[in-house]
Amino acid sequence: MSPDAKTTAPDSSTNDVPPHESATTPPQIATAGELRASGHEQRTLREELRTNLLTKLAAGEDPWPGLHGFEDTVVPQLERALLAGHDVVLLGERGQGKTRLLRTLVGLLDEWSPVIEGSELGEHPFDPVTPESRRRADELGDDLPVSWRHREERYAEKLATPDTSVADLIGDVDPMRVAEGRRLGDPETIHFGLIPRSHRGIVAINELPDLAERIQVAMLNVMEERDIQIRGYVLRLPLDVLVVASANPEDYTNRGRIITPLKDRFGAEIRTHYPRELQEEVAVLRQEAHLVADVPDQLLEILARFTRALRESPSVDQRSGVSARFSIAGAETIAASALHRGTVRGEDEPVARVVDLETAVDVLGGKVEFEAGEEGREREVLDHLLRTATAETVRARFKGIDLGPLVRSIEEGSTVTTGERVTARELLEGLPALGESPLYDDIAERFDATTDGERASAIELALEGLFLARKVDKDTDTRSGETIYG
Repeated sequence: MSPDAKTTAPDSSTNDVPPHESATTPPQIATAGELRASGHEQRTLREELRTNLLTKLAAGEDPWPGLHGFEDTVVPQLERALLAGHDVVLLGERGQGKTRLLRTLVGLLDEWSPVIEGSELGEHPFDPVTPESRRRADELGDDLPVSWRHREERYAEKLATPDTSVADLIGDVDPMRVAEGRRLGDPETIHFGLIPRSHRGIVAINELPDLAERIQVAMLNVMEERDIQIRGYVLRLPLDVLVVASANPEDYTNRGRIITPLKDRFGAEIRTHYPRELQEEVAVLRQEAHLVADVPDQLLEILARFTRALRESPSVDQRSGVSARFSIAGAETIAASALHRGTVRGEDEPVARVVDLETAVDVLGGKVEFEAGEEGREREVLDHLLRTATAETVRARFKGIDLGPLVRSIEEGSTVTTGERVTARELLEGLPALGESPLYDDIAERFDATTDGERASAIELALEGLFLARKVDKDTDTRSGETIYG
């Protein structure tokens, strides 16, 4: 049982409730007296995170589900930062999973945490911090009402924008409370902002450099002294909050920067990166893409290679990076193309094919920042790198399979017709006969293709590979949408 929940609460140190999934039932404890009698022990937020992280590591559990490629680089640094109790800023180009990593921190919180019922800042029943909560605690004693907050409610996220104000993050005087008759100097006239309201929780600020410098200055006391200053008020609120942030390194010189005093207050500055291995790129793609039709692994591999080639291309502005969202959007687009064909032509189980890759290129160009000298050549660069990625996938996937019988049949005059409106059954029925050669079956076995759509997708990839190797020709009729290998 979690040290912070020696009650009827579930084992919160090991129970992962992903976002938007139903949680377990909160403990049936309704007053501070019942909580104290249960043996509950209060812990600070950093003690809670440290204990739950160590518990998961000792049990061999993965505290970072759904993250790929960070196991030996980013994750160890983040774990050390959390064990040390440091606020953290993640630096990395767009689409490297910074926000996902920050949201995963929720899994290290206790599933249920007691709070003073009705308190504005979610204070612990044993440690009220606002004047109102202290007054209630003194008046009610053990009868102080207690409610339970789920871990998902203890994570707050803010996208930093230039129009973000001090009131949004820290707080401001509430004119309505002044109008009710309170004195202007009364601390209870203050409306608290996002960071104080995240007391005993985690607050994440995305794109931190986009905050105006005067707003960043307002965070200095929160980050170091853990108190807040609002329009001359100095409230000594012992805030217990973990501040985490994300930033693009290029933002330091472009849109904005993190001011030096604020950078100094983050205990850990961690650099993220894109997946370094192809299989990690494919794993991210398979996990994140919402596919409306079947997309075989070989096509996802082409998209992954395509994305990685763009990240290495001198024609692309590498300072802005090529986001994982590029390949994710590509996979979703070719799945949509397959679904469109299946709906129009009556395919029950549409499967994406090589011909659908062109539809992705048509819509993805705007997600890549090209160097200034490449103006007008963007589509040419994309087409070239896609062909390269396809050829590399063919070499890796068809190693050991002799495509000679198919080449000889085409050399003798056979043709194969495919296209955006050609069904898998039509493609298969139009394949040339290969006599005694089991080539088509060998290809299907290599790709575990059992349906017409899967077989057609694998064989079409073989044909495209032969074209890229200049073993066969290809002609595309843009009006009919048909592609003929011959």
